[in-house]
Amino acid sequence: MRSAVIVDVVRTPSGRGKPGGALSGVHPVDLAAGVLTALLERSGLASTQIDDVLMGCVSQVADQSLNIARQSVLAAGFAETVPAVTIDRQCGSSQQAAHFAAQGVIAGAYDIVIAAGVESMSRVPLGSSAHGGSVSEGVARRYPDGLVNQGVSAELIAQRWGFAREELDAFSAESHRRAADAWSRGRFDSQVIPVLGGDGEAVAFDETVRPGTTVEGLAGLGPAFRTEALAGRFPDLDWRITAGNSSPLTDAASGALIMSEEKATELGLTPRARFHSFAVVGDDPMMMLTGPIPATRRILERSGLSIEDLDAYEVNEAFASVPLAWQRELDADPAKLNPWGGAIALGHAVGASGTRLLSTLVAQLEATGGRYGLQTMCEGGGMANATIIERL
Repeated sequence: MRSAVIVDVVRTPSGRGKPGGALSGVHPVDLAAGVLTALLERSGLASTQIDDVLMGCVSQVADQSLNIARQSVLAAGFAETVPAVTIDRQCGSSQQAAHFAAQGVIAGAYDIVIAAGVESMSRVPLGSSAHGGSVSEGVARRYPDGLVNQGVSAELIAQRWGFAREELDAFSAESHRRAADAWSRGRFDSQVIPVLGGDGEAVAFDETVRPGTTVEGLAGLGPAFRTEALAGRFPDLDWRITAGNSSPLTDAASGALIMSEEKATELGLTPRARFHSFAVVGDDPMMMLTGPIPATRRILERSGLSIEDLDAYEVNEAFASVPLAWQRELDADPAKLNPWGGAIALGHAVGASGTRLLSTLVAQLEATGGRYGLQTMCEGGGMANATIIERL
């Protein structure tokens, strides 16, 4: 059977996803185009050698409409013959793009393909694609009390697993400490491509990392998702999810160059990692963010590996309660969990986060000499992807 390998994987810095953020002046098409261009330049490939571009993006309206993957291919100067498609699996959109790309290589449909993702949350706010929509009668019948937003789901997880506010804040402060330490040691240098911001100044670091974050400072933040209506619906919640123990709104793009191992050999390119196993699951849409737990169990069963066989785990930090619940359920080593910080510090540009995690995971395995790495991502509506890669 053909194997799919990662030859390169890059990302932009993370900008704060609000007006005035470092990347808010950059059109998301151009942000993504920069990633595509970098992948070609670093590999020495011509765009005509790319069979397809699969790009994750969640809010596919306004500046992110019109099949942003195709728009980005054109903006990058790729040959007009290169096709592209935009994928929405909520927060796991670009991780799903990587799955589809690798599976296409394994199946023989592709020789060389790019999986990427982009989200400009400053220009296209989260939830924009739902504006004016309504709940269908079928969904309303099945969930008569109504579903909830992700912040409330994070609260329900914190309640079910009994995470105290201080524990959530401590995890978040550690995410910033690890990310700042990784930056100071040059861990991200090989994967982050500088971007010219709207003011013409180069942005080369993650604007979302706050090195001085402390538990004491986070303790002063109030609940981010409590409303009177929700407090009445969930009277037992003590509302401990804040802006400080949640991932920030973020602008970013990322992408991976994926091909068959045979094609890499033919072109004289050195594969960095091989796709080993894949999984995707649906889960309770009310809890919504617990999907990484069954996704990890499924991928371990399929791969024949155990949690102890894995050298690093990238579990997206949408909210601190998500990786903490995952860690407890899987009895995972906390030192291997997001060792260079996670989305609470590095940002969560939802469409781009899947291939952002992949870039970090590949670099971690290379830096430590590890063999197997896992990434998993909770997704809106109660889903999750899981991927295991093997360093080469």
